[in-house]
Amino acid sequence: MLQNWLFKKVDNGSLIIFRIFFGILISLESFGAILTGWVRRTLIEPSFTFSFIGFEWLQPLPGNGMYFYFVIMGILGIFIAIGFKYRWSIILFTLLWSAVYLMQKTSYNNHYYLLILISFLMCFMPANSYASVDCRLNPPLRNNSMPACIKWIIIFQLFIVYTYAALAKLYGDWLDLSIIEILLKGKAYYPLIGDLLQHPWVHAIIGTMGILFDLLIIPALLWKPTRNWAFGFAIFFHLFNSIVFQIGIFPYLALAFTVFFYPPEVIKKRVFKQKELYTAKEIQKPNYGTLLLMGCSVYFVIQLLLPVRHFFIADDVLWTEEGHRMSWRMMLRSRSGYVQFVVVNKDTGAKTIESPNLYLTPKQLDKVSCYPDFIWQFAQYLKEEYSARGQQISVFAKSKVSINGKPLAAFTDPSVDLAAVKWDHLHHHSWILPSPLKTYE
Repeated sequence: MLQNWLFKKVDNGSLIIFRIFFGILISLESFGAILTGWVRRTLIEPSFTFSFIGFEWLQPLPGNGMYFYFVIMGILGIFIAIGFKYRWSIILFTLLWSAVYLMQKTSYNNHYYLLILISFLMCFMPANSYASVDCRLNPPLRNNSMPACIKWIIIFQLFIVYTYAALAKLYGDWLDLSIIEILLKGKAYYPLIGDLLQHPWVHAIIGTMGILFDLLIIPALLWKPTRNWAFGFAIFFHLFNSIVFQIGIFPYLALAFTVFFYPPEVIKKRVFKQKELYTAKEIQKPNYGTLLLMGCSVYFVIQLLLPVRHFFIADDVLWTEEGHRMSWRMMLRSRSGYVQFVVVNKDTGAKTIESPNLYLTPKQLDKVSCYPDFIWQFAQYLKEEYSARGQQISVFAKSKVSINGKPLAAFTDPSVDLAAVKWDHLHHHSWILPSPLKTYE
């Protein structure tokens, strides 16, 4: 019964429109990263790049290589939008974007991760079977249907993103609006709306709507009586986020997903006036259908487990950051602090205080001052630098961190040699001192 429902053929208009929007948006993201200076600041200027731990072998190309890298991704986005060599274009973009994501985390953003997931899923979808250059070059490819499971894969992925984002907001600093006040304080200079954003009643509306929107938007879009209302509110919500928080293409990508919630006849009427609507609703399970279901099951089990892994790691994720990334914990905290690195020569016992300012960009400094994996990685970097000079050293970090404007508290154990300890992705690191957050409640 489930397989019949998943492999029932439906009109593919929503997938085709999404392919076009998706290609345009990732092209704008790629070219925009060059034009705004993001590539220069994040991948070219730094002498040392904080990659995801375990992916240190992924490093930016030398010289101006990353400019060409992003130009290629921008061109691939155009190819995806027009459906030219679609399969190769989406696979290559997925690999290139994933590499950029993994080679640097100084500019971590949840939508960067979402782009990896959606790009990966699009690699397996027949998104070039209509309104594409591929169809013109190869007419037998033309098709106006797709398995229903394609639509539901996208919707379930979105349901995971929004639901976890809503649940993550159910904690003290969001519910008492203090984190919202902090996030909006830096927007006071905005023309027209800057002063308005500082009012407590605005914070209350944003805090309440943030939870309700994330929790209800998917069910509201699925239910016909509320669909248009939900779509209208989604436009306001995402445009507000785009203007106030300036989070790149994510608001527009989120709006592009709404095509999967409207029936095929609406898509045809509004967009594809020449497209013949598929109505046969035949059930056609491919030979690889069982393998496909198994693959989707594994994929979604991982997606369901990753955001809750921090519950199985000791202490509070808000303090330790262990299990924070890839968990849809969006705009939940503000971190600040300072760190001092003490290098001890193992042979002579001589101590040197190393200033990260000599090695890092301002944005990297903001991260290394209060994020544990950045602190550990910089200690490893110092170890390699001194080793290249023929010196064996120990590296100790003394740091204090403030979460959401609370008083600074000791963050790392200054007696632990960070150059000698290993990083563990699945367990708590004992050199991160116990969270003081509960004492503030």
